[in-house]
Amino acid sequence: MCGILGILPALDSRPFGRVLEILAHRGPDGQSIWQEPEGRITLGHRRLAIIDRSEAGVQPMTRGHLTITCNGEIYNYQEIRAELQKLGHEFHTQTDTEVLLAAWQEWGPACLPRLNGMWAFALWDAKKEKLFLSRDRFGKKPLFFHQRQGRFAFASEMKALVPFLKKVEVSEEFSLLKDDLFGYEPTEKTLIQGISRFPAGHWGELEGNQLKTQSFWNTLDHIHAVPKSYGDQVEEFREIFLDACRIRMRADVPLGTALSGGIDSSATMCGMAQVARSGSNPGYPNQWQHAFVASLPGTALDESREARIVTDFLKIPATFVQIDPIQGILELEDMLFQSEEIYITSPVPMMQTYRAARQAGVFVTLDGHGADELFAGYDTFLFHAFRDCGLNPFSVHNLLQAYRNLAPPDQPQFAKPAAGWKDYLRWVTDFESWAKMKGHWGIELKKAFADQRPIRPGQNKVTDPGQLGSLNQGLYQLFHTQNLPTLLRNYDRYSMGSGVEIRMPFLDHRVVNYLFSVPWSSKIRHGATKALLRDALRPYLPPPIYQRKWKMGFQTPIVEWLKGPWKEYFQDLLAEKSFMESDFIPVQTVKKEITRIIQEPGVSYREGELAYAALSPYLWEKAVLKRFEALHREMQS
Repeated sequence: MCGILGILPALDSRPFGRVLEILAHRGPDGQSIWQEPEGRITLGHRRLAIIDRSEAGVQPMTRGHLTITCNGEIYNYQEIRAELQKLGHEFHTQTDTEVLLAAWQEWGPACLPRLNGMWAFALWDAKKEKLFLSRDRFGKKPLFFHQRQGRFAFASEMKALVPFLKKVEVSEEFSLLKDDLFGYEPTEKTLIQGISRFPAGHWGELEGNQLKTQSFWNTLDHIHAVPKSYGDQVEEFREIFLDACRIRMRADVPLGTALSGGIDSSATMCGMAQVARSGSNPGYPNQWQHAFVASLPGTALDESREARIVTDFLKIPATFVQIDPIQGILELEDMLFQSEEIYITSPVPMMQTYRAARQAGVFVTLDGHGADELFAGYDTFLFHAFRDCGLNPFSVHNLLQAYRNLAPPDQPQFAKPAAGWKDYLRWVTDFESWAKMKGHWGIELKKAFADQRPIRPGQNKVTDPGQLGSLNQGLYQLFHTQNLPTLLRNYDRYSMGSGVEIRMPFLDHRVVNYLFSVPWSSKIRHGATKALLRDALRPYLPPPIYQRKWKMGFQTPIVEWLKGPWKEYFQDLLAEKSFMESDFIPVQTVKKEITRIIQEPGVSYREGELAYAALSPYLWEKAVLKRFEALHREMQS
């Protein structure tokens, strides 16, 4: 896990090194630069040493005529290494990077579907005089590039490409992108003119000054038949998930978990414990059992009690990170600069949590990200399943109960709109009036009842998401083109800002393939979401966590903070001349909404989130765009 940088034609190592240092937070364990003798390319690497921490693991790494700089981890490198050794390959390090190089030597781009991991890498083939780039299936690791006047540069973050720009300008489509915060991440578009995003699930080669990309992964090609018996599905999923945890525990450094007390992170932590008990994972460190819990006392978002249930059940050490809003506001602009993007909530609780992990000597966490997008953890996506259940009264009742149960108990600020049989009939018969009455919930329902082709039982391959069934179709879009790419981007920045690597068992492609192959009824059962996960991990989870049906997202308690410790900062911000003159937001509307959140009682969390999101483009202008401009001036001097 690292930061990578490269440029063609080659750049002198001194100015190149200055740019590479911009990515120091991603790789605090060292910096290395490699330049081809012919001067065609310069590659750089900031190292976060996780596997084979010796000097043998330093990148850029050369094997024969191939040189690579890679950000990420190949979790099944031991299995691939054994396969390559049978084919005659010899190895001189214990790294997954050398295995990746040998795999490319043996199979070329055809090696990519064999990899189980997360990666963004650049590989220079001196024999072919070509640069190859690749990014993992789902875009867990970032990769950006810039092309101008015969120059091609790439980097792990946009800020490292800023010095190569002629001028720092916002994208020509900025006004659209800032209003579609979950829509642009899966595309090549970015907020900065002249910087593009390399697509997930692709590899590409640079021919002349043209980057030609090709997809190597489509989840729809890997949908497969599953047992009809729900009990058999539980057994199969358990085996796949535990193996996903097992190979992600391979490291030469201590491991931990960012634990919330919800089912996703708890399943991950308890899955790790089961793997350790089984003794089936040679290669995991002795120090793996450390939980880091974001504690937000006095707010509706605090889940310390639930997290404590898990850590007491497993008898493992836990660090309850007291999230400090005062320190957070002092560092907010620095955190936003690290994040680089506009988003609906502040990065403060997340970045403070991963910083605490680093300070405790934990450089890798296994976290539960991705489960909501696979199991319908978001309330609005339950509506997609109504088409799947049709008019079956038992199925409809199950869905209505699951919807109600997602609201945290005794917390009116998170309450759902009332949902019952009359509402269901209204959903079926009158989309427009429901949309007007219930806003986003009605809009999602209308999408759910759009024309779709039903799934064909036993089918091993589908050609479009519409064949997955209504719920899985909605989740497919959420997973591949909406929430998940944005979430992955954010957590990469949250953790790598402190030099911490996140591994995600739910993003194992075998897990993803399986969960898009099972029917909706395996995900929502007995009035609860994530049924298959609950039942598969039930033997290893404490009963209160297994039985918990409500969901609480990991967010900033924005309403409480705006009314309390952040009040003065935001009131001063609203009075700034630059705020009043900003072209990035409707100034008076945003000022009115933030003031209302600060002053009025009984404001819901959703209202606070919307107000912060409306202000976010100005915060981005102040903390990111202005700093990009200053960075550009500094690096040009």
